[in-house]
Amino acid sequence: MKLSDMINQDLVCACGRTHRCNIKAVRIGEGVLTELPALTDARSILLVSDQNTDALCGDRVRALLGDRIAAHQLFETGNELLVPDEAAVKAVEAKMTDGIDFILGIGSGVINDICKYVSFAHKITCGIIATAPSMDGFASSGAAMIFDGMKVTFTTHAPDLILGDTDVLCTAPAEMIAAGYADIIGKYSALNDWKLSQLVNGEYLCPFVYDLVLNKTNEVRALAPALVKKEPAAIATLTEILVMIGVCLTLLSTTRPGSGSEHHLSHYFEITGLILDRPYFLHGTDVGYSTVVTAAMRERIRAIKTPKFHTVSKKTRLDAYDRIYKHCAGEVTALQAEAGRYGKDISPLYAEKWQDVVAILNECPTAAEIERMLLDVGFDMPAFEKMYGADRIADGKLWGKDLKDRYSVLWLYFDLFGGLEA
Repeated sequence: MKLSDMINQDLVCACGRTHRCNIKAVRIGEGVLTELPALTDARSILLVSDQNTDALCGDRVRALLGDRIAAHQLFETGNELLVPDEAAVKAVEAKMTDGIDFILGIGSGVINDICKYVSFAHKITCGIIATAPSMDGFASSGAAMIFDGMKVTFTTHAPDLILGDTDVLCTAPAEMIAAGYADIIGKYSALNDWKLSQLVNGEYLCPFVYDLVLNKTNEVRALAPALVKKEPAAIATLTEILVMIGVCLTLLSTTRPGSGSEHHLSHYFEITGLILDRPYFLHGTDVGYSTVVTAAMRERIRAIKTPKFHTVSKKTRLDAYDRIYKHCAGEVTALQAEAGRYGKDISPLYAEKWQDVVAILNECPTAAEIERMLLDVGFDMPAFEKMYGADRIADGKLWGKDLKDRYSVLWLYFDLFGGLEA
């Protein structure tokens, strides 16, 4: 199926549901930036960029749209990463006027999320001009924001317009291209968690989307050498697949096809980095490294012949929240109290379906296989271990899951080993 066949129309699926993604236009390829004026009928546009993304094509965008640009929010970040927090939202909203009918971002994940969040809140549409193939959220309806120090994914809307000009995308730093590749490799983990949750929790799974994402992940896996060389055709393919994954998330109104335990760990490293005021990797980079970690966790689990489950006391858990999440511990506690996962004992179900559990875990590539895929684009596991340290990684394996209310292999690992290692 082509990307153009997946947007702006109803898809009657064999899973029994009708899916829809209301994105009006996606253009990816050489020179497509020139099509911008014809791709939106907006007459009063708020442009959003940061100093790095604006330098790539901001002047061309302003020349193409002329006086249709009513205002511009330019984030001056220096050497710091732009954070999609309350301050960023306030800065964009300060440029809003009653006449603005479209928010257009120039950038990647953070700019896109800010634009989706603000445009949804103000009941107008938005678009994104991609400057790096670094993550799969371009087409998703979720906006990953950091509010009150916590990473929260809000349900918003997908952009009306996604434009990726390879003349711009090929200038992206090598680490951002590698991050996009790694975000896709992480789908091996996400899909495995989705299937595991279907078995354990009876969660809905769409076979069409599952197979599509798996096939596209395998396709990206073969692109590594060409991506390292920044070959335009490979960059275009990676970008299209990143967009396609986001479309899948919007079609199902869930991030399940693209986000599982590997994303939960990546969010953990980002949130703890913000809490501790320490550096962290790009989102996709963290996803890649975390995919290696979760693959190793699956291997440890599936080596068990007869599972034995362990519990931890509430005090132990809350003490861990205080130690790790500090001033955000109360929010983590409230999230898990609402989710109710700690009040459920599903060990009898695990025991009953253990062979099926192991069979699903066996479908995921091994940690060594994932590491080899990442090495192809320059990843280095010692760099990950040096960045976060053994203790922080170990804490993430046990407590990173608590930042989300979604089941993944992290919960199974905790049920087996949490009482031994906490």
